[in-house]
Amino acid sequence: MSTIAPPASRRTGGTDVLRELAQVLGAFLLYNVGRMLAAQELGRADAHGQDIVDAERWLRLPAEASVQAWALGHGWLIDLANRYYVSIHFPLTIAVLVWLYRYRRPAYHWAKRALLAATGVALVFHVLVPVTPPRLLSSLGMVDTGHAGGVSIYQAPVLGSMSNEYAAMPSLHVGWALLLAVVLISACRSRWRWLWVLHPLATLFVVVSTANHYWLDGLAGSTLVVAALWLTRARRT
Repeated sequence: MSTIAPPASRRTGGTDVLRELAQVLGAFLLYNVGRMLAAQELGRADAHGQDIVDAERWLRLPAEASVQAWALGHGWLIDLANRYYVSIHFPLTIAVLVWLYRYRRPAYHWAKRALLAATGVALVFHVLVPVTPPRLLSSLGMVDTGHAGGVSIYQAPVLGSMSNEYAAMPSLHVGWALLLAVVLISACRSRWRWLWVLHPLATLFVVVSTANHYWLDGLAGSTLVVAALWLTRARRT
């Protein structure tokens, strides 16, 4: 009985997919381990969190507590926000990267380079400048909605032990969401592609209403990603 070996191109293609997936997953694992190992100086983290609150008040941004109070008045909305926070961020990012790799290869390489660059810079900031999130800053009196609803990633046996809760600034939830929107709008031609704008907007509302991030965290994450996209676009292949 003879066997027919798969074409070399197919074997190579499978190896390429595994290599690319390993790079992204490895970077994500390194990012979380780095956050876990970061020194959690609670005094400094609280002070930095309060500095952000003071800056937002000076800028006359809406108080995060008022946004959360409105969301808490709609039980279904805060439940949806909790689940969006824990279930959409990483799985959707991986799904989009896989789709881009399969159907929009140049856009995939652009997205991957920008994502790795932005995430690396964010990790350095998280390690050097700990920031207490709104849900843990007692002066704000906000509710930890994820913990209250039983859907917090910090309660999970594995992810919880790998997470640094004092890494609010910048927000990569918002940053990654914006990255996906920009790359997909750029790579696709359908008129429906503009609906991807809703993803970073929804993510910003989610992270604020669940008290995981401040407005300025989202702005910082967005600025970081825009810079990474701009710097890596020139080498897009």
